[in-house]
Amino acid sequence: MTYRNCNYTAFYVDEPFSSSNLDAHATKDFCYYDMLKAWKGRYILFPFNDAHARTYSVRDGSNWELTLKPRLRERLRGSKNIILFLSSNTKSSKALVEEIEYGACTLGLPIIVVYPELDQSQIVSNGQLSSWVNLLWDNFPILKEAMTKVPTLHIPMKLDSVRVALTAPELTIHGKKPGDTTKYYL
Repeated sequence: MTYRNCNYTAFYVDEPFSSSNLDAHATKDFCYYDMLKAWKGRYILFPFNDAHARTYSVRDGSNWELTLKPRLRERLRGSKNIILFLSSNTKSSKALVEEIEYGACTLGLPIIVVYPELDQSQIVSNGQLSSWVNLLWDNFPILKEAMTKVPTLHIPMKLDSVRVALTAPELTIHGKKPGDTTKYYL
């Protein structure tokens, strides 16, 4: 049995992958993932345990079926939740669909949706998710299906919001209740 203590981070990377020396680093959503790693580097007690650091890296141009997809699945199986960055740049790519479909819909990993371009008042309005959020979901339909299967939290890209989300037991595979599909807001 795999020990599931990592946070899997999902973010959009352009397909086909960039042929520049920067590869995924040239994609805006990847920069949000870099911010999580920077927070962990600066604040040793920041509760981010990077699933991508648990297996060896692959090149962006690696074979999808033989290398990339199996590596994503291996990382997801060792994770307790998924942190999904959803921005105006996010599109429904093969890798991102696989991460949410396999991670949430198959493995049952709760999702923490981080909206880097929105503040809290733009995420939730009158106790409901805003029209801004619904527009972003339209670019990534698998998320709507996944949210019917697992607990989901919607937060802005703020250090304290992410810290609280990562320490919430109900947002881990170990702490969620069977059948829980609650939508949480901070």
